Amino acid sequence: MLLCDVGNTTASFLDDQKFHSMDIEHFLQYEPKEKIFYINVNPNLEEKLQTNPLFVNLAPYFNFDTIYKNLGIDRIAACYTIEDGVVVDAGSAITVDIVSNSIHLGGFILPGIESYKKSFLSISSKLNYEFNTQINFDAFPQRTKDALSYGVIKSIYLLIKDSAYNKKLYFTGGDGQFLANFFDYAIYDKFLIFRGMKKAVCENFKL
Repeated sequence: MLLCDVGNTTASFLDDQKFHSMDIEHFLQYEPKEKIFYINVNPNLEEKLQTNPLFVNLAPYFNFDTIYKNLGIDRIAACYTIEDGVVVDAGSAITVDIVSNSIHLGGFILPGIESYKKSFLSISSKLNYEFNTQINFDAFPQRTKDALSYGVIKSIYLLIKDSAYNKKLYFTGGDGQFLANFFDYAIYDKFLIFRGMKKAVCENFKL
C-alpha cells in the first residue's frame, strides 16, 4: 500500500514502513508506476492528480463526524484514528483539533514556529534570533532571545493545555516532537496522518 500526503511545500510518501519525501517542484515531474492513495491540500496540484488514474483521492472515503466547515483533509486524516484526545499537527501552521468519543468537537489554527520567526524579523532586524528550545516557563526572560522564545512557545503551550481538558495529546508534524516535550503524557507520532489514511483505505478498498 503506497500512501502520499501532498502538502504546500512537500509531498511525503509511506510504503509500508518506508518513508520519504520530495519538494513540490520534483513532485510536479513525478509519475507513479503503481496505485497511490493520496490526500492533498495544495490546490495547484489538483489537475495533475486528477488526470492520472494511478492517483486515488482518499478525501471522499473518510467517515468523520464533524460540523466544522471546510476542515482540511490533512486534519481529518490526523484525527481519524483518535477516539478521544487532542491532535496537534505542528508544521507550516499549527492545527489543534479536539476529538471526543470519535466526534470532532472543533479546533483552531496558529502560525507555525517558523512563521513567528519571520514575523519578528519583519518588525526589526534586531529581532533576528533562533528560539531557545530550552526556555524556562517559570522565570521571566532577561534577554531578547529568551523573550521572543518565551512569548511564542509559552503562548502555544498555554493554548494547547487549555484545550486539552485532561485528554491525551497527540503530536505530529515537523515541530511536533519539539512541542510534545513541554507536555506530560504527550504522544509524538510521525506517521499519525498516514495511519488515518491507511484506516480509510482498509475501510473502503479490498487490497
